[in-house]
Amino acid sequence: DLVDGCRVEGAINLYGTNIYRKGEDVAELRRRVGMVFQKPNPFPKTIYENVVYGLRIQGINKKRILDEAVEWALKGAALWDEVK
Repeated sequence: DLVDGCRVEGAINLYGTNIYRKGEDVAELRRRVGMVFQKPNPFPKTIYENVVYGLRIQGINKKRILDEAVEWALKGAALWDEVK
């Protein structure tokens, strides 16, 4: 990571590439690797804004696409009828 004073030993290989190698593009790595935490950690925003966050940082801002993604995600989590 980009934390000052952080020291890492060893290697973590993703598709044959050490993600700790010098010069690794951290932003690109974060686009390819996801994390699921034990406890949810939503942003202090609406459900809609939490769901579309990843799309927005990728430059996707068309309302129709965002709306479809939110509906798809919430239906997949069986939450659509609760929060629509």
